[in-house]
Amino acid sequence: MSLMEKIKKNSTIKDTNILSESKFFNSKDMIQTPVPMFNVALSGKIDGGLTPGLTVFAGPSKHFKTAFALLLAKSYMEKYDDSVVLFYDSEFGSPQSYFESFGIETSRVLHTPVTDVEQLKHDSMQQLNNIERGDRIIFIVDSVGNLASRKEVEDSLSGKSVADMSRAKQLKSLFRMITPHLAIKDIPMVVVNHTYKEIGMFPKDVVSGGTGVYYSADSIYIIGRQQEKDTTGLTGYNFIINIEKSRYVREKTKIAVEVSFEGGISKWSGLMDVALNGKFVTKPSNGWYSRKDEDQKFRMKDTYTKDFWLPIISSKEFQDYIETKFKSSGSNLMTGNLSEEDLEKEFENAT
Repeated sequence: MSLMEKIKKNSTIKDTNILSESKFFNSKDMIQTPVPMFNVALSGKIDGGLTPGLTVFAGPSKHFKTAFALLLAKSYMEKYDDSVVLFYDSEFGSPQSYFESFGIETSRVLHTPVTDVEQLKHDSMQQLNNIERGDRIIFIVDSVGNLASRKEVEDSLSGKSVADMSRAKQLKSLFRMITPHLAIKDIPMVVVNHTYKEIGMFPKDVVSGGTGVYYSADSIYIIGRQQEKDTTGLTGYNFIINIEKSRYVREKTKIAVEVSFEGGISKWSGLMDVALNGKFVTKPSNGWYSRKDEDQKFRMKDTYTKDFWLPIISSKEFQDYIETKFKSSGSNLMTGNLSEEDLEKEFENAT
């Protein structure tokens, strides 16, 4: 018996294995969305996406945080026909019709109302403890920013008005306990959170909940917002995804996702700036665009189509450019490039 076999046999932990054979690192699940630049924000790759672990979307009110979470839930459900969504709700601002607007089958969503951090911690740990690796479940928490601690609730009921110092500790305990289970069980958890402005001469956005959220999360995205207008007035928003923390994408990167009142999420938003910067698209004259080494010209409105973008995003040259520009150094989780045929299948519902 070799030394490796000996120490493996001596381990009291059933999932102990040789690193090169470990299922925890060699079979990472990945959930691709129909929005290429959103995939880049999640993984640094056009053909990447959401991976298991703790992902946090933070920002002020009405900054599309819940919508990003539901987009991921829909993508997960499309990949796995037998999957379910476990939706922890403390805000009660997403009715059944909102889920349906994303194409989510509400019969596959378990809605669990929570009123304090301890309740969320107890129920999520109970669920994770009884889930087996291979069970297809995505956790959504909307939101931890709106959750009080049990002590805060009890103090209010008893008429006390003292400051509560236990909430940050309870949140830290919550995430410290669940994150190993997410990795072991191969489960993604998407958490919606709030931000607040740090006091100072140059205030910056700080994620609510203390250091526990920051230390435990695999990825943290702070969402900003810019108005989109035309001659008729406000037409929608550009939501700016600021990469605050990521295992796969260069931190402090900003990626825009455009949402219009008429058309919803623009699947091809964010690509034009990147393609122009990398010279994969040129501007032969004002208001016109052409793909690299092609004479055909397109108006801006005609570039928001699969026919325009598929030849670009399916090229290995463009995929390599995206990885070089966005992927963090040393992040080699996702390998390989998708062909135009593969990408057409992935984005077949895009227009």
